Amino acid sequence: MITGGASYVPRREAAILIVDDAPANLSVLRKLMVEQGYQTYVATSGERAVQIAKRVHPDLILLDVVMPGIDGLETCRQLKAHALTQHIPIIFMSARNETEDVVAGFETGGVDYIGKPLRMAEVCARVRTQLQIRNRTETQQEQADRLRTIVNSMAEGLLIIEPSGRVQFTNPACDHYLGYDEGELAGKTLDDLLNPLVAQEYLDYFARYAANPETAHSHGTREVIIRHKQGASVCMDLTLTPMYSRQPLFIGLLHDITHHKMSEDALHRAAMIDPLTKIANRRHFDTFLEKEWQRAIRSGAPLSLVVIDVDHFKLYNDSLGHAAGDICLQQVAQAINAHALRATDLAARYGGEEFVLLFAETDSDAAFALAESIRNHVEALQLPHPRSITSAWITVSVGVATIHPHQMENVEALFIAADRAMYVAKENGRNQVRTSRASPAALGTMAISSAC
Repeated sequence: MITGGASYVPRREAAILIVDDAPANLSVLRKLMVEQGYQTYVATSGERAVQIAKRVHPDLILLDVVMPGIDGLETCRQLKAHALTQHIPIIFMSARNETEDVVAGFETGGVDYIGKPLRMAEVCARVRTQLQIRNRTETQQEQADRLRTIVNSMAEGLLIIEPSGRVQFTNPACDHYLGYDEGELAGKTLDDLLNPLVAQEYLDYFARYAANPETAHSHGTREVIIRHKQGASVCMDLTLTPMYSRQPLFIGLLHDITHHKMSEDALHRAAMIDPLTKIANRRHFDTFLEKEWQRAIRSGAPLSLVVIDVDHFKLYNDSLGHAAGDICLQQVAQAINAHALRATDLAARYGGEEFVLLFAETDSDAAFALAESIRNHVEALQLPHPRSITSAWITVSVGVATIHPHQMENVEALFIAADRAMYVAKENGRNQVRTSRASPAALGTMAISSAC
């Protein structure tokens, strides 16, 4: 029997499914729900209730427990087992008010249990409360879904990191950047991904933040090298921000700068390469020479410089044109560069038709042999030179200087010695190698060897 009555204004329009095998109860409840402004549906059996719920997706179900056919508890089980209806809140209504009956209702999936006879004010209040809870839950779920969509659609990689350095979560972009499958990064540590020293810096920051969040400044953005799953190194910008929650967590944002670094490296290489011959330019060579000079001072090893000049190149340009001259320089450059085989060797175009090679840890005899090999290589190219008075082919004159650098000396002394040797080669008929074994302090008395 239903007693009492009340009138309430609903907070939002909602659809209610009322399930009861007693027509009188259905009529009263339906009238009450309509008065509250709810859209109502009715069913007199559990089977019919399941059908209607799958079709109309009500916001709440008022469900009688004792019914013929499948009872209210079984109806609830079937609704909770179906994806379309499993999240609909169900309020049981029953004259069975024993503790075990109420517990069974909640264990089956009900959100509330109202005893009969029904008190209308109580029914309205419980319905309203459950709809408010559902509304808040849906709002929170929508926000969570929206946030999940944003995180999963981000171009930047996102990591959630625990103070211990353990990765708790990564988004698809992060997985993609580092070559992992979904969820595979969870459980990894910063030590697995970063250089140990860099990882320790972050762990120290986490500890400072945990001790005193107010004084631990934001770690900001820094460029890091992260290990890809396949072992390669990936250049990334990592921005780390504390996340305020019940437990201290840190959000890491990864921005892939590989292409930027490639462009940066390409620009850097372009600044060091001669655009015509594609070997090192003067700027690169001077920097490299200074580094090797200092290394030779520390090690006491000899340092050899080879200076090469293309013979009668102006006549070659005048007779065959600048386009042919450019091709000639390119071929000569590649022949010269082929003899710079070690990391401590460098060939460069130093200007016009002049080239230089540096051979670290190379004594005078070895440098002379290398220079002679270069001279032979260029002549063997057999690039025709119609106006040369030295040979039918393009040839080069080569000067070699070798010294053991000391702190009181400078690089210029080595260049002067090699240049003087190269000019001696030209004055003595070109297409030959001359070498200076003199120290910079004795440049005026060079010992000269030649190969014609």
